[in-house]
Amino acid sequence: MEHTTAFQRVAQVGNLTEMPLNPLEQQVVTIFLTVLICVVGIGGNIMVVLVVLRTKHMVTPTNCYLVSLAAADLIVLVAAGLPNISDVVAFWIYGYTGCLCITYLQYLGINVSSCSITAFTIERYIAICHSIKAQFLCTVSRAKRIIAGVWVFTSLYCIMWLFLVDTDETVYTNGVVVTCGYRVSRSLYMPIYFLDFTLFYVIPLTVATVLYGLIARILFMSPLPSHLSDREGGGSVHQGHTSSTNRGNKGAIFARKQITKMLLVVVVLFALLWLPYRTLVVVNSFLNPPYHNTWFLLFCRMCIYTNSAINPIIYNLMSQKFRGAFQNFCKCDWQHEEKVAEFRVPMYYSVMKDSSRESNEPVTEQEEVSGQITERVTVADEDRSTFICS
Repeated sequence: MEHTTAFQRVAQVGNLTEMPLNPLEQQVVTIFLTVLICVVGIGGNIMVVLVVLRTKHMVTPTNCYLVSLAAADLIVLVAAGLPNISDVVAFWIYGYTGCLCITYLQYLGINVSSCSITAFTIERYIAICHSIKAQFLCTVSRAKRIIAGVWVFTSLYCIMWLFLVDTDETVYTNGVVVTCGYRVSRSLYMPIYFLDFTLFYVIPLTVATVLYGLIARILFMSPLPSHLSDREGGGSVHQGHTSSTNRGNKGAIFARKQITKMLLVVVVLFALLWLPYRTLVVVNSFLNPPYHNTWFLLFCRMCIYTNSAINPIIYNLMSQKFRGAFQNFCKCDWQHEEKVAEFRVPMYYSVMKDSSRESNEPVTEQEEVSGQITERVTVADEDRSTFICS
C-alpha cells in the first residue's frame, strides 16, 4: 500500500514521462555562441573599466557613465550568460540560493545598463545644447554621484525579485529536473514585467529619441558658423590668431559629433538587441499557452548577451582616445615612447591644459579630434606612468 501511494505521488508530479533534453545541435550552438560572446564581452568591459580608472585624461563625465555601463554589462554576462552554458546541458545546478542571487544580479545589471544609457544621453544633451550650464553640471564629481544614485535605486528596486523566484523539482522516469522559476502565478508577475518594460526600455528610448533629436538639430543641422571667429579676430592684425581659433572651433565641433555618434550607436544597438526579448514578453502576455520556441528563445538570449559585449568594440572603432588607451593597455611600445620625447614642449602644454580643468567637457571633446598629433602625444605621455603591459 505504501509503495502504491508513493507510485501515485510520482505519477502526479512527473506523469512518468522521460526527462526532456535539449537537442545536441542546440546545445553545441548555445555553448559555442555563449562562450564566444561572454569571453569577448567580459574581456572588453574589464578593459574599459581599467583603462578609464587608470588613465587620468580618460576620467571624464561621459566616460564615468561608460564605466557604469561596462560594470552592468559585466554583471549581465556573468550572471546570465555563463549560467546559461550549464543550464542548457544539465538544467539548474546552482540550488535555491543560486536561483535568488543570479536572478537578482541579472535584473540589476539589465536595469543599471538602461539607467546608465539614459544618464549619458542627458549628459550629452546638456553638454551640447546648454554648454554654459554644462561647465557646472557636467563634472566628474556630479557624474559619480548620479552613478551612485542609479546603483542604489536599482539595487533596492531589484530586491522584489528575491521574493518572486524559487526552485522547482519535477520527477521523471529517468531522473529529477530542477528549474529556477517564478513562485507566483503568471497573472501576478506579468504586471511586474510590464513595469520593467516601461521603466527600463520604453522611457529610456523615448528620452533618447527626443534628446538626440534636439542634439542633432543643434550639432548637425545648425553647426557653429565659421564667420563668428572671424569677427572675434578683429581684422588682419589677428589673422594668425583667427585661423587658429577657427581650427579649434572646427575641431571641437568635429569631436562633439564623433562622440555623439558613438553614444548614439550604443543607444540604437541597445534598442535593437533588446527588441526581440521585450517583444516576446509583451506578445506572451496575451497568448495562452505562451510562445516558447527554443531556437527563438536562444536568439533572444544571444541578442541580450551581444548587447552587453559589443560596447567596448564600438568604443574602439569610433573613439581614437579609447583606441589609443586600449593599445597602450595591451602592449608595451617603448619605441613609441622614445618618439614622444621629441615633442616635450607641446606635450607638456597639452597635459597642463588637461589637468588644469575639472574634466571640462568642451576641452575633452576637442582632444578627441582624430588625426591630431598632439592628442596622440598627450595620450602616450599621460599613460607612461600608469599603463600596464600584458
